[in-house]
Amino acid sequence: MAVPSQRQPSGPTGTGGRVRLGVDVGATLAKLAIARGEGRVEYRLAPAHAIEPLALEVEALAPDRVGVTGGGALLLSRSLSLDTAPVGEFEAWGRGSHALLQEAGRATGEPHLLVSLGTGTSAMLVDGERVTRVGGTALGGGTLLGLGAVLTGVADFDRLVSLASSGDRRRVDLLVSDIYRAGGLPLPGDLTAASFGKLADPARRDPPAPRDLAHAVIGLVGENVGLICGALALAAGVKRIVFGGSTLRGNPALVGILRGLCTGMGREAVFLRDGEFAGALGALEIAARG
Repeated sequence: MAVPSQRQPSGPTGTGGRVRLGVDVGATLAKLAIARGEGRVEYRLAPAHAIEPLALEVEALAPDRVGVTGGGALLLSRSLSLDTAPVGEFEAWGRGSHALLQEAGRATGEPHLLVSLGTGTSAMLVDGERVTRVGGTALGGGTLLGLGAVLTGVADFDRLVSLASSGDRRRVDLLVSDIYRAGGLPLPGDLTAASFGKLADPARRDPPAPRDLAHAVIGLVGENVGLICGALALAAGVKRIVFGGSTLRGNPALVGILRGLCTGMGREAVFLRDGEFAGALGALEIAARG
């Protein structure tokens, strides 16, 4: 398993020479946060469906205690002979995102919307130590991978994102300017009127390029997640939306779409560095203090 990055632990997670571990087992990926004594916290990714290899990896680290969270937490716990501490997913995300915001030098006291953009998307309202799920959508990384595979033949996340980086969804999506060619509508012309709408044009002769389709899939996910989360933030009366999750990893197109939508709705978009590991880091810290 690769080690994408590291961060300095705080408090009891860095005491002595012992190993502390947090694992967030999602629908697609398992995220590990590992604190070794006074050293830096290591982050690792692993396939979520391969529970037995994941359990062997965890056992090999010989942690004193393992904080486990996510949909596959129970399956992992049953495969381990170690002392495990189950941690609620929203609690873990709240604690982990707080630590990542602190590390980035950002204020953590004001209420905000916290968005976990993984296989699907969950939105949580964070107010101090209280974390409450307020909504979400089935659109997320699973949508990106599933539609991307069908439309382009590329089923690998990194390859799909790379393909989209050279694409232009305006060749696939129907824009407001395509409908109101002479103007007359008080909306920006580059707004999407219908995702993939240009593919329904009977006069179209050339097949769409895979790179444009990949970019359009990211646009479909990003615009809808952004609009939903912007509306949830507006309803909750919060200005800041904090995004994390594995679907944002190495995905500048998605980040750009979300940032633009949030700005247009009068919200501040914050993207957590190592945000896909927020749940694992939170599980680590909560278990270490338990």
